[in-house]
Formats: sequence, C-alpha cells, structure tokens
Amino acid sequence: MALRKKFWFNILKDFNFGCKCSRYYSSKVDFRKLRPMILKRIESRAKDYPIRGFVPVAFDVLKARALLIQGVSTLLNVFPVMACKCRAKSQVHEWISGGLNDILVPVETFHLQSMFQEVIKHQQRFDFKRVPAVVELCLQAGAYPCDDYLNSSSITHGVEGAQSLPSHDLSQVAKVTLKAWESLRCGVQKLLLVYPAKVCKYCSEVHVGPSGHRARLCGVFKNESWRGTHFWKKADVDDLVPPKIVWRRRPYDPPVLLDKGRGFYGRAPAVIDLCTQAGAIAPSKYFCMMKIQGLSEPIWN
Repeated sequence: MALRKKFWFNILKDFNFGCKCSRYYSSKVDFRKLRPMILKRIESRAKDYPIRGFVPVAFDVLKARALLIQGVSTLLNVFPVMACKCRAKSQVHEWISGGLNDILVPVETFHLQSMFQEVIKHQQRFDFKRVPAVVELCLQAGAYPCDDYLNSSSITHGVEGAQSLPSHDLSQVAKVTLKAWESLRCGVQKLLLVYPAKVCKYCSEVHVGPSGHRARLCGVFKNESWRGTHFWKKADVDDLVPPKIVWRRRPYDPPVLLDKGRGFYGRAPAVIDLCTQAGAIAPSKYFCMMKIQGLSEPIWN
C-alpha cells in the first residue's frame, strides 16, 4: 500500500513539473468573513451612480415617453384599432376594440429605493411598488420622481377634439409621435449601456438593477425544472420597449388580408403603422420589414 502511494506521488510530481499550467488549489476560504467586505464594496460602488452625463438622457427619455403616449392616444381617437381576444394561434381571430396597451405594450418592474439594495425575496413581492420599466430605468439614472412627465394619468387621454382636426394637423401629430418613438428607443439603448437591467428567459419579467429578484412569477408548469424561479439574462431595448409587430396592408393588397398570403404581406411595429396611416413617413430602416417594394399576393382560385 505504501509502495502504491509512493508510485502515484512520483507520477503526480513529474506531471506537475512537466506541465507548468497545472495547479492544485485548496478551498480553505471562509466566505462568511468575506461577506462584510463584499457588501462594503457594493455600497461604495453605489456612490458612482447616477452618472451626471446621463441625467439629461433620462429626462429626454421621460419626455419622449410622455409625447409618445399623448400622440398615440390622440391618433387612436381618429384611427380605430382592433385587437384579437383569442390567445391560441390556431383559432380564427375574434376582433374587439383595442386601446393604448395594444399599441404600446406595458412592461412593469419593481421600484427600488436604491440600485444596490438587497435582492427582493418572494415573500416581499407585495412590499414593493410596480412601475413601468422605462420609468424605473430613468429614476435610477437620476430623474426625479416629482417630474411632471412621470404622471401618466394626465397624458393618456390625448388631445381633445382630435376627430375634428384637419389632415395636416393629424400628420404633424403623427410625425411628432414617430419622432418620440425613435427618441425613446434610442435613449433607452444609451441608458442600458451604463445601467444594468435583467430579463427572464422564460416569462419576460424585467428587473432594472445589477441582480434580479427572487419573486417566483414564472409558470411552474412550463418550467418545472426551475421551480418557478427566473433565469436572468441581460435585457435589451426590445425587452423594455417591445415593438408590437402587426401586419401592414399596402395599397395593392386585398381589403382583408388572408392567411395564404402571409408570406407576401409586410409587417411593422404598431406605432409605425398607426403613424403612417396618419400621414407620417416611416424611417428607411423599416422598409425591409414593411416590404414596400414587395410583390402582391398571387390570385388563388
């Protein structure tokens, strides 16, 4: 037995000298003693936020969001929007009157008192207020809660008497709304380069902050292996400001779009389609999706 131990000791010794990249580590670190040091480092890191150079960007995002909500609300009073109440993709659409949330998809998140506060636990999920994710991102970026642009209730009604506005005025409203949409997405993209945000891979739950929360909101039946916990990854602009993609009817398309021609029809974000119907010109980056130069559907017997 002793000879066998000596044999393996010599082999490992020769291997250790022959390969300089091999190392043997022993885990004797007491992480409980390191916890105060880690927490202190996190608290000191919080002093670097918010970054002064991005505070104007946060206010511009809130301003663009207010203009976008007001513009879409105004155009909805003139151009009706229909939404399907059925969720199953295989069923025939059952159309009902749509609203603002069918054009601008609401994305909410937990409002944090501090960016680097402790992780929210499942039993604490009702102790924190839910706010729009874009607003929470701007608050962490230095925007003040008392700003007028945070009061969404005063901007969701739109301009009064929009039905009687001339086409020229509606076109101007559409142009301002379209510009606000692009400014909102551009500003959120800039803020995400500096401020961390997470999104769940399974349920699209968004958390603005360096680490996600532990509130179990995922569907446990679909992802039983995760026991309802979130699988966090880095969030993108589409996670905070999701573009609701809709089919877009071109002048040479049939009055009612058929399922057989879905390979020929163009698509666009709902905001873009609404603004173009009011007279605005869509940015060129959407032309490929909208298939402006695309062919019309073939005639089926």
